[in-house]
Amino acid sequence: MNNKNRLRAAVLISLACVLLLLIISYFYNKKLNTNNTLSSNEKAAGWVLLFDGKTTNGWHMFSKPAMKHAWKAVNGELTSASSDTTGTHGDIVTDGVYENYELVFDWKIAREGNSGVFINVQDDTSYMATWATGPEYQLLDNPNMQPGYLDGGKKGAGALYGLAPLANPIEPKPAGEWNTGRMMQVNGKINFWLNGIMTAEEQIGSARWKGLVANSKAAVFPDFGKMTKGHIGLQDWAKGVSFRNIKIRIIQ
Repeated sequence: MNNKNRLRAAVLISLACVLLLLIISYFYNKKLNTNNTLSSNEKAAGWVLLFDGKTTNGWHMFSKPAMKHAWKAVNGELTSASSDTTGTHGDIVTDGVYENYELVFDWKIAREGNSGVFINVQDDTSYMATWATGPEYQLLDNPNMQPGYLDGGKKGAGALYGLAPLANPIEPKPAGEWNTGRMMQVNGKINFWLNGIMTAEEQIGSARWKGLVANSKAAVFPDFGKMTKGHIGLQDWAKGVSFRNIKIRIIQ
């Protein structure tokens, strides 16, 4: 191959590489742009976003709505990092209250991270925390917890925290990778799913439910797990957690 042909080949290879990078960038950005949005079918089915991907609008600090919290909207993620000192750390809750609904969200946890999503939270200064009233969908970096922490599955990712073992065995994706959580509540019956696998199914107010609460650490809170309507809460607990694609559908 002479020098002229070598130069032509080098130019063609360079152009091919640039074109490939442009194609990769296009599809990557296209994928990013689909997060925190609703399709026309989802809108028609009644889905509503609880996070717009750009702001923390629609959320406030539990029992302190005027307080500046440490949660941020960063790169399309609703996130809280333990290293962030620009606001007060604490759980945030939705401005609205919900009773019968389906909730879907993507979540990823930091290494050794521990967080949760609460339902039926009573946003009242007479309660010390979200978890004084609201049952929790556990978010956890299972593999990197200290020995014994999972408590037979009662505290693993996707579990109805501290009350019952996972309905079906499942492990979350590794720390730093996205998982999908799903929750449904209809007339006090709650179901949880992690990455498509059902992890909890209980009826609030049933004899079984009362027994689960009575035999848990939540028993010290007299109003825990008694309500079937309230705010949805996100826990700011340890290491850092991020959410995206948080959407809700009211069930009539």
